[in-house]
Amino acid sequence: MGDADVSNVVLVTVDSLRADAVGAYDETRHTPVIDSLADRGTVFGHAFATGNWTPFSFPSILASKDVFTGTGDIGVEGTSTLAGTLSDADVSTAGFNAANGFLTSHWGYDDGFDEFEPFVASVGSSIYSRYLATHPTVEAWIQLAASPLRRVGSLIRGETDDRPFLDTSRMFDVEHAATAFIEETDAPFFLWIHYMDAHTPYVPAPRYIREVSSNWLGTHRMLHAHTRTGLGLDVDDRTLEELRTLYQAAVRQVDASVGRVLEALSAAGIDDDTAVVLAGDHGEEFQEHGHLAHYPKLYDELIRVPFVVDVPGSPGGRVDGQIALDAIPPTVTDLLGVDAPAEWEGASLAPTVIDGEEPPDEPVVSVTVRDEEVTAQPIPRSLEDGELYVSVRDREWTYIENVDAGTTELYHRPSDPLQATDRSADPTEDDRTVIGRFAPIAEAHAESVRAGGRGGDGDDGEGSVDEDLNARLEALGYR
Repeated sequence: MGDADVSNVVLVTVDSLRADAVGAYDETRHTPVIDSLADRGTVFGHAFATGNWTPFSFPSILASKDVFTGTGDIGVEGTSTLAGTLSDADVSTAGFNAANGFLTSHWGYDDGFDEFEPFVASVGSSIYSRYLATHPTVEAWIQLAASPLRRVGSLIRGETDDRPFLDTSRMFDVEHAATAFIEETDAPFFLWIHYMDAHTPYVPAPRYIREVSSNWLGTHRMLHAHTRTGLGLDVDDRTLEELRTLYQAAVRQVDASVGRVLEALSAAGIDDDTAVVLAGDHGEEFQEHGHLAHYPKLYDELIRVPFVVDVPGSPGGRVDGQIALDAIPPTVTDLLGVDAPAEWEGASLAPTVIDGEEPPDEPVVSVTVRDEEVTAQPIPRSLEDGELYVSVRDREWTYIENVDAGTTELYHRPSDPLQATDRSADPTEDDRTVIGRFAPIAEAHAESVRAGGRGGDGDDGEGSVDEDLNARLEALGYR
């Protein structure tokens, strides 16, 4: 590769971060820190998650494998993880997760980390904090009542009100742990941090609501939106716009925190030796296909994510070819000069970032499992929990197949960016050609996933999930 000399890598993942929430992908958005990374680094314009929510996406991000493959489980237990591979090569490793219950030692995500803290116990440490984590409307009321006093106090102290009134997202826990690791650890190191602020419920600090909406009454928007959704009322146009505003404010809140982590790298004098990789683990829906949040579907609002790699000394730029997030582990090991395990499914993008080589122009495959009801809970944790859906994407087309029922969908994204017109219902000759090209890929992938499912015991250990982990999953809306 080129002249890039990297001693450390920081991997930042943001839960529920869709591509068009970031200024580098939509110039109307306000994410100055991430945009500065994008200006310096390489932006992958068509990056796709391998699943629609964390347990289906993260096996690719931290183990370069599809969910269920090889184990039959949603975690990474018993596989070659990124942290484990680096630790075996004497790279110091740390992972800090903002209390996402699916990214804990219960599912093997602590493997290979010298320091690992999921902050799950912090959420369930008191009845009060646990209640607020599961009742965003109450939290919005408290924040509204306290906001004027906090703002006056901040002005008196000469500070900004950049902290959420209640750190239920654990953003500051993660940030402080990450900066401490940076200050105390010698090169080479690998640091992974995962933010949850953009995940429902969206409860950002008031200043970020005002910043993305130019409305000093931003907290009232939070109160109105959470009250309506909390009561199960219809999501009208006003409420939907308020939810979008809250979401963008939460993204900006993460953006600011990332900036403080980057400042820690600079203060430690290692920013010129450290590559930064940033990605969303999946997207978020705002009723594009009838729902909110990220239920089991495979449309772009849930699968297309931002992916930026900033390597000091590299030329940067924009890459339009589609890539999958399973490229993250081999890219990180490549940057640190460590051999990747042969079983990893992704290919390194370091040659693309450093030397400008075009990545392989291959279709990207994503999967989900869905029961009869889209919104059924608990979320699927095995292939037996519903029907298997597989999507295949290239630069123009999205093909989705329910491989159990044999139903298909086909969308031409350039002419139908919202994927609203299913062309498989009345296909043209060109449509049939695309289906003929993608259907074998979907079916082969389904067979591979099913083989992995049969190879594992499919037991996610649900009965052994401890009280704190159960509390956090319930706080995220999962059972």
